[in-house]
Amino acid sequence: MRNEDEVIRLILNVAKADERIRAVLLSGSRANPAAPKDKFQDYDITYFVTDIKPFYNKPEWITENFGKPLIMQMPEIMRFPEGDGNFNYLILFPDGVRIDLSFVFSKYKDDGEPAVTLLDKDNGLGFLPSLPSPSDIIWRIKPPTEHFYLSCCNNFWWCLNNAAKGIARDELPYIMYMLNEVIRPELHYMIDWYIGISNGYSLSTGKNSKYIKKYLPKELYVLYVKTYSGSDYADIWKSVYVMCELFHTLALQVAEHHGFIYQQDEEDAMMKYLQMVQSGI
Repeated sequence: MRNEDEVIRLILNVAKADERIRAVLLSGSRANPAAPKDKFQDYDITYFVTDIKPFYNKPEWITENFGKPLIMQMPEIMRFPEGDGNFNYLILFPDGVRIDLSFVFSKYKDDGEPAVTLLDKDNGLGFLPSLPSPSDIIWRIKPPTEHFYLSCCNNFWWCLNNAAKGIARDELPYIMYMLNEVIRPELHYMIDWYIGISNGYSLSTGKNSKYIKKYLPKELYVLYVKTYSGSDYADIWKSVYVMCELFHTLALQVAEHHGFIYQQDEEDAMMKYLQMVQSGI
């Protein structure tokens, strides 16, 4: 796999050789000083261009300038196309390097996400303004309001009734959807807040809480791992109860820290219902 210097050099050489490309921006994890570094990080690159047409749906341009991809995706021409007028090439090369290359013909809008200017042919008078030093502050965990916290708790406990009914009805796809797409995000909120109060709300756990292993105490992370199950219903029930145990533990500590009142009656009611369904009522 090519190293970062080699890839950035290629990206810049292509841009320098084409007058229609006026500026190059690096964003994403490689621009984020707080993100863990490894060889699998994507290169999120934006080429700011004077005319989008020569670069719109031109996969041959990618091959001519960057080499033949192992596989590539072009979201704007897929079955659910994006429609902002820009064009994106998500490119995986045979050596494992991935470049997500966006062609944009409008001025850069600073949304607070970390970004680094790699090239600006117009010296701040064109597409790119002067950018601040990159920071991950926009992604850092934010303290919950009481209303948000209570809503999180209520939705976690309430939606468990759907998962339980799914088990009783032998509806595996529905069960997995409820547990992992509806209920688990509420658990992730609580995990993030717990990590936040333990670290002064000064960090991010990454997209989809992917860094929680780094910040959770070992005994809590062991519980978290057990919230994932196989397809056996006995195993699913075990994972549900572990999920409940972990949520309870974290929610009490978050409530205590912020001066909230945890609604124990909601938990008690749902635990009673889960046991009813599991026993066949």
